[in-house]
Amino acid sequence: MSLIEIKKLSKAYKSGEESVMALNDVNLNIEQGEFVSVMGPSGSGKSTLLTVLGGLSHPTGGTVVVDEIPIYKLPMERLADYRREYLGFIFQSFHLISYLTVIENVMLPLAITEITNRDQSKMAEEMLEETGLKGKENRFPDQLSGGEQERVAIARALVNSPPILLADEPTGNLDSKTGKEIMALFKTLHEKKQTIVMVTHNLDNTEFSTRTILLKDGSMVETNKNG
Repeated sequence: MSLIEIKKLSKAYKSGEESVMALNDVNLNIEQGEFVSVMGPSGSGKSTLLTVLGGLSHPTGGTVVVDEIPIYKLPMERLADYRREYLGFIFQSFHLISYLTVIENVMLPLAITEITNRDQSKMAEEMLEETGLKGKENRFPDQLSGGEQERVAIARALVNSPPILLADEPTGNLDSKTGKEIMALFKTLHEKKQTIVMVTHNLDNTEFSTRTILLKDGSMVETNKNG
């Protein structure tokens, strides 16, 4: 049984009087520990696939099963639990809260847990060290470089040890040197058996993943093993 099983997935959006198919009959299995890149031209359905997988957008048809859980058959409160327990999200725009320190930003996903503040702080410190930010705990986001802000976003996504990491253009706002550093961090996470699904427009980034999926007009047209 795959960690993620997507069958006959479709997603349509209303655009005025028209219905636009963002995803059309997508079938995809992802194993525990895989690092999958999703590529395709603008409007091909890459980000839509990520939001559906993330429990953020109900599909029009088909099924999404994660760890044997059909996520869109869950009631809304359990769907929220699924997102909290299974997923870490990383976005192109870092979405850090400007008036919180680095460590406070990383601790945010733990705020609704029953973990003590002391243990939350310890978990955040450990994740900041793992992502190369030791010593920057008390800085604010505007005191960091773009690459450091992305590392904070990654630490925040991972602090509650989610089985799946979803990344939407994680190097899109970074220069090429910093982007490679972030991808090296992703590679390290993958080597530790983290399951990663990454949307990217950068072909170089796919060299770090184990498989690349190509979408076109909402359909999966190709899947290649990397390496």
